[in-house]
Amino acid sequence: MSNAPVGQVGNSRRDPPGQSADSALTIVTCVMLLLFGITQALLGAFFYGAGPAPFASIGFDLAIGGTCLLGGWGLGRPLGGVMPAIGWFVVAFVLASGTGGGSVLITASAAGEWFLFGGAACATAGMVGAITIWSRLGLGKPRR
Repeated sequence: MSNAPVGQVGNSRRDPPGQSADSALTIVTCVMLLLFGITQALLGAFFYGAGPAPFASIGFDLAIGGTCLLGGWGLGRPLGGVMPAIGWFVVAFVLASGTGGGSVLITASAAGEWFLFGGAACATAGMVGAITIWSRLGLGKPRR
């Protein structure tokens, strides 16, 4: 007699049916969320000063925070909230760093500071929220 769970008798080394497709979909979704975070940082870097000074920046900040939370919710795991934040952080801070000639894309104006610091705060809050809610021990799991 085997002590293996029902459905895994004789399948000790093979994936259950459909698990490889689920893994592939998870990987593709994570890559797309990373690219979406990168795209938000690129768009924000060029349009953070559109309209009255901090309003566009605040909109971009809220967008990355919402993307992190919705990514975690859609994927059902913390990685969905972490991937867009990583993409946003890398691109936003690379574009904000100066070149050898002294030119920068994101300036030290009020709108630029709202975009960088507010975006960093919102991305961090969205990422922490996704980790808190959708981790194995998070708030989204029923208690026994």
